[in-house]
Formats: sequence, C-alpha cells, structure tokens
Amino acid sequence: MKTKVLTGIVASIIATSSFAESSATLYGLIDEGFNYTSNVAGSKVYELQSGYAQGSRWGLKGKEDLGSGLFAIFRLENGFNVNNGRLGQGGLMFGRQAYVGITSNEFGAVTLGRQYDSVVDYLAQATANGNWAGYLFSHPYDNDNTDNSFRVNNTVKYASPNIAGFQFGGTYSFSNDTNFSNNRQYSFGAQYSTGGLLLAAAYLQANNPSATAGGAINNGGDENFVGSELRIFGAGASYTFGSANVGVAYTNTYVANPTASGYVGDITPAAGTLSSLRFQNFEINGKYQFTPSFFAGAMYTYTRTDFNGTAGKLHPIYQMVGLMADYNLSTRTDLYIQGVHQHVSGDRTGTVLDLAYVPGAADVSSTQNQVVARVALRHKF
Repeated sequence: MKTKVLTGIVASIIATSSFAESSATLYGLIDEGFNYTSNVAGSKVYELQSGYAQGSRWGLKGKEDLGSGLFAIFRLENGFNVNNGRLGQGGLMFGRQAYVGITSNEFGAVTLGRQYDSVVDYLAQATANGNWAGYLFSHPYDNDNTDNSFRVNNTVKYASPNIAGFQFGGTYSFSNDTNFSNNRQYSFGAQYSTGGLLLAAAYLQANNPSATAGGAINNGGDENFVGSELRIFGAGASYTFGSANVGVAYTNTYVANPTASGYVGDITPAAGTLSSLRFQNFEINGKYQFTPSFFAGAMYTYTRTDFNGTAGKLHPIYQMVGLMADYNLSTRTDLYIQGVHQHVSGDRTGTVLDLAYVPGAADVSSTQNQVVARVALRHKF
C-alpha cells in the first residue's frame, strides 16, 4: 500500500514538473491606418490599410524543456487584413511562420518548416524598413526581400548561439520536386554586435523562384520577382549613441530572365526580351528617441538598376525619401505617421518599371513621381 502511494506521489510530481517546464504563449499585433497615395493611374487615392509599420498578425509559440540543456520549440504565426478579415500571404493559415525544432543555449537552434531567410534574419535590421519603419520604406519592389515579400517553405534552418556578440546561420529550402533544384533556396548570414555597433551581412540564392506551388518560394502569396534565378547579397551597419541611431546598408539583387514582379505584374518589354535585372540599393537612415515615448526617423535610398534587354543595358534610377514619427500611448499601443516620396529617373525601358511605385502604394503612378502618406494605430497583445 505504501509503495502504491509513494509511486502515485512521484508520478504526480513528475507530471507537475513536466507541465511547469513547458510553455505556450498566444501573442499578436494589429496595425491599422489611413493611407493617401498622390497618384494612382493619374488619380489620388484615400484608403484604410492594414499592416504597414508591422504586419498584422496573431501567433502561438511554445517551448518545452527536454533536459540536458535542450528545448523543443515551435511557432505558428498567421497574417491577416484587419479591414476584411482575410488571411495574408496568399491565404495561408500560418503564412508568416510555421516551424518546429530543437534549441540549445550552447549549440544553437535547428528548426524545420516555413521560415524567414538569412537576409531577413541578419541583414534587414540595418535598413529602416527592416528595423523601425516597415513596408513603405522598402527598396523598390522590395527587390532584396528585406521587408519579407516572401518567406521560404520546406526549410531547414540553423541559428548559432550568441558567441561574444557574434551570431551566424543559414537556411536550405527543398524544392519538393522531382527536379531537385526547381524552386529551391539557400541562404546564409552573420551579425556582430558590441556596445552600440551592429555589423551584418547575408547572401541568398533561389533557383526558379515562384515556378511551382509546392517549392521553396510559393507563387500563391510569396514573390518579389519571377525569373530563372534570384541572387541577393548585401551588408550593413548601424550605430547607437545616446538617443540617436544611424544606419547604412548596401544590397545587390540579380534576377535572371525576369518576367514579372509580384508588385506591378508583367515587366517584359513590348518588343524584344529582358535577359536580366540588377538592383543596387544604397541606403542611409537615422532615428532619434526624443523621449521614452516618442521617436522620429528618416531614410534616403538610391537605387541603380541594370536593365539588360534586346536594346542593350539601360539604367533606371530610383530615389526614395521617407520620414516617420511614432508616439507610444502605452507599452503596447502607439500612434505613428509616415510619408515616402519616390522619384524615377535615368534611362527609359518602355515597361512599367519607368513609373514610380512606392511599395505599399495603392498602385502604380502615371508619372515618375509618387507620394504615400499614412497615419495609423498599432496595438500589441
């Protein structure tokens, strides 16, 4: 009898301990505001839009202590539009992230599923859009994916622990196709942080991005450019001193045999062919925290494009200026205002790329200039 009682007590303690060492957290964010676009096919547009400084989302994440310094982790994260309740990322249930894995404080983490690539994980933080400003401040057509135009499916990711301020990692995304390389992706990146200094670099390559529905980059809701190959690399740095932060970033995006942009559709010339596109983005940004509740920031980006077609090499130029101010009403709720102007100059290609388009605008301008302004409320839970 005593043995049975003792066994029951031990089993109860073990069950209680196991429960205490596991956790699951429901979280989310709602970003909703009023947008003004100066020129959409020659007309002004006023609209309500969701998820600009940050994408509106809800998610569930969890962690279980497996002993010996190992933990099982998972995350399921959904994107949605506040205005109509529709799912984001092409209608996927957990379109932002969906993964499970093992992590260790000593050895790092290995995760499997739909995840962010190394450009987003390591380099994006040096840009305004990937750090504090969001969608409107993205480089033209988010050509370098620093604003997460696409996530990567079928992905194995490794992320190292923090080693004296240094972190590194990489991803490999399977094509899940009989042609092993058809719509696969791989990336790697690194970051070093000490004091107020952050240094970052990353590289990504995708073969036939968006070519298949079941591959690494899905053509249903993930896309910046459709082509036979996509290569992105870049480096950046930021430095925080007192209440100020300044950042610089350079990214280089190459698309072989491009046919379309996920933002503006067909980009092939009316006559001839387009063999490749290259975007070189040069950005400088800054933010100043005037009080614990209020900051203001600015960004300037210069983008030189190589448009390689039948007519030879052409060089459209995109320049963007962005301003933002943000005021915290509480620890979880803030109000912000943003404005971005884009101007297109340089060579004319005879395609939609000659016209201004700020990422997040209602649509393409009828001219080489476009302004988008936004006033919004953001709440985190």
